[in-house]
This record gives sequence, structure tokens and C-alpha cells, in this order.
Amino acid sequence: MTAPATLMYATGRRKTAIARVWVFPGQKGFIVNGQDSAKYLKRANLQMLVEQPLKSANLLGQVRIRARVQGGGVAGQAGAIQLGIARALVGLNPEMRATMRKGGFMTRDPREKERKKPGRKGARRSFQFTKR
Repeated sequence: MTAPATLMYATGRRKTAIARVWVFPGQKGFIVNGQDSAKYLKRANLQMLVEQPLKSANLLGQVRIRARVQGGGVAGQAGAIQLGIARALVGLNPEMRATMRKGGFMTRDPREKERKKPGRKGARRSFQFTKR
């Protein structure tokens, strides 16, 4: 499959991380917050995670990705970038929607951190019981 000819933007979210992703067809590179993606996402599994939508669309060396990420940790940011890339690719070529959906890249992971409740030490942890 050849790379489409227009620029596309999409937003991805995961936990508390928000990624703004731009896809530039016909160029090469992967920049996250002004750094090379391998330098920013130090772990190999996170690097592989963000490249999965590109591999499934056979566009790994054919597009340039620029991502601005804020909030959350590095793993949550990688998940946000992955969703943003998948949404941007579908925006460029709507025929990719089935491929992205089948790979599980279009579903936003809804899991968030549970809030701390009043009268407890954490979200669920209660105080230590003493019989007296």
C-alpha cells in the first residue's frame, strides 16, 4: 500500500496521558516531544507498541510521525500515541478502519485510577483494625 498524500492530525488518550499526533505522508521519522521516539520511549516494548498500527498498515517507513504528549507516565503516553496514530491513519484512509479495529488499536482503554475515598487511606484500603 502506498502512503496517502495529505497531512492528518488525531488525538489519543490513555490513563491521564493525552497525545496529539500528526502524520506526514511521504517522509520518514518518528518524533515524540522533540526527541527521537527511541530516545523518548526508552523501553523496547513501548517502542514496539507505538509502531504496531504502522506495521499493520504496512506504512512503517513511509510516513513521518510527530507526537506531543503530556500527562501520565511513559507507558500511558505510549498507549495514547498508539491510539492517536491509529486514528490519524484512519483519517487518512478510511479503508484502514477494519484493519485498525481488528488489531485493537481503535479502542480507547477506559481504565483510570480510582479516586481516594473519604475516611480511608487510599481508594480501597481501610485503616488497620485493632481489637482493643
